[in-house]
Amino acid sequence: MIYLLILLIGAVMGSFYLCIGTRLPLKKSILGRSECDNCHEKLNWYELIPIFSYLFLRGKCHHCHKKISFEYFIIELMTSLLFLVGYLHFGLNIQYYIYLVIVSCAIVIFITDFKYMVILDSTLIISSVLIIILKYFEIGFKNTLWAILFGICLFFTMYLIRLFGNFLFKRESLGGGDIKLAFLIGLTIGYPIIGYEMGLICLIFAAFLALPYAIAVLYLNKKNELPYGPFLIASLVIMFVFYDKFYNLLVFF
Repeated sequence: MIYLLILLIGAVMGSFYLCIGTRLPLKKSILGRSECDNCHEKLNWYELIPIFSYLFLRGKCHHCHKKISFEYFIIELMTSLLFLVGYLHFGLNIQYYIYLVIVSCAIVIFITDFKYMVILDSTLIISSVLIIILKYFEIGFKNTLWAILFGICLFFTMYLIRLFGNFLFKRESLGGGDIKLAFLIGLTIGYPIIGYEMGLICLIFAAFLALPYAIAVLYLNKKNELPYGPFLIASLVIMFVFYDKFYNLLVFF
């Protein structure tokens, strides 16, 4: 039953994150009933059930019969599964709650950065505040201050990388949202002793994650601007889940 409950909560939250990610960048309110993207008819209650409504309606609007974006189904399903995977890995503890925060942040960033090339300040602020509170209960006040310091250091590191990139390419190389996201990375991954070093590894790992996508997009679409936030936050999620393995790798070298 606990697995089903977590899957259900994940699906509902995925639907909510999709609402945030598609409305807030366009300055739309997240309040009020959802509507069809094509005919703009208000959706009935049975069209708002995460995952199942898409399957029941066969991916089409009940009113205009045009196709509903597949992203609704994917986001709801992936959020649901990620919530469950985290529970299976961490159990019900503070580490799991921190994981839920960064996964939730990741879902919203994936939507906003890939669709609109923007990372919402509200997403980063709320996530950072929640993680600071959870860190306090996990590692205490003093170590939480260290985590905040690591976040600040990683923020300025990313800012220096941006300055160097701007000088090298004679154009904006990193968005402001990516730099602010670096603070969240340092804060989350920043445990005492080697917190800053782990943050740097997270930035480097994100570059490797982004490389195949960047090559493909540059080759196929000839675009000069690529979203980097999704790869930064994906790197954070992966490193948080497999923290011990990355830690051992760092100690080994």
